[in-house]
Amino acid sequence: MGELFDSNRIDIKSQPLAYRMRPRTLDEYIGQDHIIGPGRLLRRSIQADQLSSVIFYGPPGTGKTTLARVIANTTKSHFSTINAVLSGVKELREEIDAAKNRLDLYGSRTILFVDEVHRWNKSQQDALLPWVENGTFILIGATTENPFFEVNAALVSRSRIFQLKPLTDEDLTKIAWQAVRDKERGYGTLDVSFEDGALEHLVDVARGDARSLLNALELAVVTTKRDGNKVYITKETAEESIQRKAVLYDKEGDYHFDVISAFIKSLRGSDPDAALYWLAKMVYAGEDPRFIFRRMMISACEDVGLADPNAIVVVQSDAAAFNAIGMPEGRYHLTHAALYLATAPKSNSEMGFFDALKAVEQESAASEVPNHLRDASRDSKGFGHGEGYMYPHAYQDHWVAQQYLPNELQGKVFYHVGNIGYEKKIADLVNRRREIQLESVDINAFPENLTFSPDDKGRDLWLRRTMSGRSSALEGMRNRMFENLSIIRSDRVLVLNAGHGLLVWEAFRQTPEGLVVAHVRNAEETAYLSQYIGTLDSVSAPKIVQGQDVNNVLSGLESGTFSNIGIEKGLRFEHIQGRNIISCKTAKDLENGLAVLGKAKALLAPGGDIVLCETLISEASRLSDFIHMGPLQETLMKAEKKIYSTVPTRTDIIDALEKLFGKVSVSDYRFTESRTARESDIVRWVRNSYIPALGNLTDTEASKLEKELVSVLSAAPLMWNTNCLIISLS
Repeated sequence: MGELFDSNRIDIKSQPLAYRMRPRTLDEYIGQDHIIGPGRLLRRSIQADQLSSVIFYGPPGTGKTTLARVIANTTKSHFSTINAVLSGVKELREEIDAAKNRLDLYGSRTILFVDEVHRWNKSQQDALLPWVENGTFILIGATTENPFFEVNAALVSRSRIFQLKPLTDEDLTKIAWQAVRDKERGYGTLDVSFEDGALEHLVDVARGDARSLLNALELAVVTTKRDGNKVYITKETAEESIQRKAVLYDKEGDYHFDVISAFIKSLRGSDPDAALYWLAKMVYAGEDPRFIFRRMMISACEDVGLADPNAIVVVQSDAAAFNAIGMPEGRYHLTHAALYLATAPKSNSEMGFFDALKAVEQESAASEVPNHLRDASRDSKGFGHGEGYMYPHAYQDHWVAQQYLPNELQGKVFYHVGNIGYEKKIADLVNRRREIQLESVDINAFPENLTFSPDDKGRDLWLRRTMSGRSSALEGMRNRMFENLSIIRSDRVLVLNAGHGLLVWEAFRQTPEGLVVAHVRNAEETAYLSQYIGTLDSVSAPKIVQGQDVNNVLSGLESGTFSNIGIEKGLRFEHIQGRNIISCKTAKDLENGLAVLGKAKALLAPGGDIVLCETLISEASRLSDFIHMGPLQETLMKAEKKIYSTVPTRTDIIDALEKLFGKVSVSDYRFTESRTARESDIVRWVRNSYIPALGNLTDTEASKLEKELVSVLSAAPLMWNTNCLIISLS
């Protein structure tokens, strides 16, 4: 079953150009940089010959089979292929027996490539599953359909999914010139040239499909009259060689759902131009207008909602008019409804229903209906049901404050009123009534229950952590840094000053098909990170680079010093993060930090960015903030004036960064934490900083200052304020 890749049986010159030009190695492969570019997980797996089961998913002509061919040429494992359209369980069993023999007799692994894997039915896919689970096969599946819907869930859960995207115009241009210049497999023995716009037309109409492009190029070359060795392809020839490409649309396929999703999201995003484009694409492809109207009716309530209560009325009216008129004039009513929704104010406040539904699902027991809301027509005499109910219409403005929620849900807010369109008009009224409603609730209806367990050491530890604020401050810092990054799954991320991995693990979670490189300064940090990294797959796990001098580490990344751990020379990163890279006490420290950023900048991929969290020493708490004794506080402030005089300020740092990067985005992240100062800490601060700054103290005065500070500050909780700059550089 290996004929797909068996070039020895085929006269290569007799094959179509698209077949002849299939890449044989990773270096010949063009496009799909997000999964196969330098440093990407799949590339590292192929180079290390440590491939695990994978599924390639993407439109025709994007290189799924070609990528399998490259793997076949690279791996030392036996490589077998099956086409799911032409083969069934019988052929699969033959491959299973052969793979078992290779594994048992020679210890040789087998990689099985299944093209069009989604064409197999459930029983056929089930027949493959046990042999993937026990390691007899490493599966490579190729599919044009979404594997999460069309492939056995058990197979999907045991495989990495790599989505291949339509090739860019730049990729297709490179592929065309590669074919033109290749003397062995392409037209390198000819002098092929193009009229202005001819090649561009081939690329444009191919729409990301390399096979379509090469087929058209081949037709253009063979049908063009040659002048000796010269082949001049005119724009007219190019137009004849590649006909207008049909819209990629299958009502039962993945793209069908992608297009309707794009349409609804364009309506939700208030983009009428995009909404009309996706609507036209569906109408052109023959989509059922009733389906489109159904989705717009949903959007009218889900996305527009009470911001414009008339939206559902308009869409329903247009749907009724369409049913009466039909096509083609009915397109006006489709357009009218789409434009109304796209330009209407938006509110998703109706999603509050799902918050209420969640509250119902999580109830430990059925909530009691408050007595005054119960049905008085049946049980008012026996149980007093309905007693105390106030009839709103009997009051001014037909409203009166009373309890409507069950006791245990008093104060719970499900409806978050919007501030756009119609809801803007009612927001003030709703909020004012809600405030009065909450104020009128009987406090005894939900008593406060507090418990305390003095012997619970775990609880004591938790309380100390919570009181210190350190854990929440770090979590907040991490969240703020990642808010400034637009990370996609295949990105490469470099984390400088990674420490114990706060940023590393979040980056690792967000880039399952990419790469994370963590820089640490010493062996202790390396050992700490390695404990967890050792439990991960060696190919996908973050890579650790160690070095006290960050400049040397960055130079090593550029020159290939770390190639022994799979970090290729010249690797570029979409994102570089760092903590306290330029946080500094002196102007010299700032200068050194800027030198580091200069080198880091050279490691950015096009469009890449750097996000830093830098502690602003000049704006942090000082010891004098915690002293309320006149003379002692004055002495500390005098010393601090000198100590902090050389510390770069916010302005110093931002000005320096703007000179280096031009565009700098800065925001503040402030937090307060409870710190406890030990006697040894205070003694160190006084002797190393304060006494030298004061300069003219006698030994007696210095000793007195030390004792006073120890007496006042030692073991006392200090509410320490810190300000960090979240800096984005692009």
